Amino acid sequence: MTIRQLPGRQVERIWGRRDLPRAFPAADTEGDPIGEIWFEDEDEAPLLVKYLFTSERLSIQVHPGDDAARARGYRRGKDEAWYVLDADPGATIGIGLTGRVTAEELRAAALDGSIEDLLDWRPVAAGDVFYSPAGTIHAIGAGLSLIEVQQNLDLTYRLYDYGRPRELHLDDAVAVSNPAPFPAAPPPQEAGAGRTMLAGGGAFALERWRGARSADLPAGSVLVPLAAGGTIDGAPLEPATVWAARGAVALDGEADLLVGIPSEAGA
Repeated sequence: MTIRQLPGRQVERIWGRRDLPRAFPAADTEGDPIGEIWFEDEDEAPLLVKYLFTSERLSIQVHPGDDAARARGYRRGKDEAWYVLDADPGATIGIGLTGRVTAEELRAAALDGSIEDLLDWRPVAAGDVFYSPAGTIHAIGAGLSLIEVQQNLDLTYRLYDYGRPRELHLDDAVAVSNPAPFPAAPPPQEAGAGRTMLAGGGAFALERWRGARSADLPAGSVLVPLAAGGTIDGAPLEPATVWAARGAVALDGEADLLVGIPSEAGA
């Protein structure tokens, strides 16, 4: 058994916030707002966990799949999943398009800004879960705090950025995009007492575990406490922490956490 608490690193983003939850260190008042907190493991780890805090919409973007990323020399592509912690009234996430378009139509919409209306903006609330496979056109909206579990790749292709002076990547983005509606996800499935499958079928599964249990986890698994309480192998669990685990782990009766489990293909 191996379990390690991962260090957190604040990342400035122009769409971020300065009013971080009290569980996190205060944001620097001189730089850009803090948009993300990364919990990084070793470079070869299959999964990466981030907390995101948004005051504005993120760019409309897409990530490459395994094949496209490896063709560029990267180890893997980028599936990602979001667990919404808190949402302002009216907060949305854009995921998929309202209708299928051609590659040429997608490029034209990105250039003239109509892609903003083409994106399927969905209302969200605390507790909502989305699994966004590589190739899905998406944008996280303003007024959200969420946990992102993703394949460990820092590669984003922007299609549109609302006029901000940042680089776009139209050729790469159009090449890897699935310019179509996003299918409805199956509802969470109970997978045993205190264990719920939130999302699966891609590069990793995302589950929620509550209460006491022992489990054997594959290398590269990550655990993200949602609330204070309980222990993992005797170590106290607190929000705003992330743990990397491999092998047998034991949780006591008060634990409540997300568990990211890489698939063989995603590892």
